[in-house]
Amino acid sequence: MGSLQGQKVVVVGGSRAIGRSIVEAALSEGATVLAVARGAAALIQLSNETPGVKTLAVDATKDSTPDEVFDALKPDVLVICAGALAPSAPVHELSWEAFSVNWETDVKASFLFCKAALRHPLKPGTRVVLISSGAALSGGPPFAGGYGGAKRAQMFLAGHCQKESDRLGLDLCFMALAPTRIMPGTGVGEAGLDSYAAYTGIQPADFLAGMTDMHTPADVGRAVIALATGKPEGSSFMMSGSGLAPAP
Repeated sequence: MGSLQGQKVVVVGGSRAIGRSIVEAALSEGATVLAVARGAAALIQLSNETPGVKTLAVDATKDSTPDEVFDALKPDVLVICAGALAPSAPVHELSWEAFSVNWETDVKASFLFCKAALRHPLKPGTRVVLISSGAALSGGPPFAGGYGGAKRAQMFLAGHCQKESDRLGLDLCFMALAPTRIMPGTGVGEAGLDSYAAYTGIQPADFLAGMTDMHTPADVGRAVIALATGKPEGSSFMMSGSGLAPAP
């Protein structure tokens, strides 16, 4: 019997890459899984290739979306993995719209769902996991606009929401998880590699060759399952090829 047998898992941003790996990991552990994403075509492909998954096509940055998602499936585990590609230009070449894209997508989606989890609230024991990034810890590269700050804000948000849950006696568990390495084969990873190459003149293959302690989207999926089923201490975590650890 899987560790999530009888549990309901919602993955916002669940149609591709890391989100899809989280969906697959949850299904393999016996959960009922709802994958939420903006693109209907990607969800149809996911549904065709992943028997048993439920899907819902909605925009995670709309105020009404959390209610719509919770009406479709009230989660025991809620994972927010939705996000935009970071910009790829130095700060002085960006408009504010480009600089703030990850605040308006990644952070806004996390904010809306965390707010809804507290206000409804979700049932006691529900776990909420925000997928952040190693850029939250390093500050991110100088050509990625507000990406690093946005991913750090997700960590702050998880901590703030945990304090509110404790203050209100809701017994919810809010966590942020930051994968620390670029992952080739994902949209964010490929865009990041191309940006590094354009900015530094280093070929993507050469950049990857110098990286150690790598991990995959499947590793992230397993880390989310560990957070969803274990007894984690703290609200922010990082993961590398060596596994899970508290984030500094």
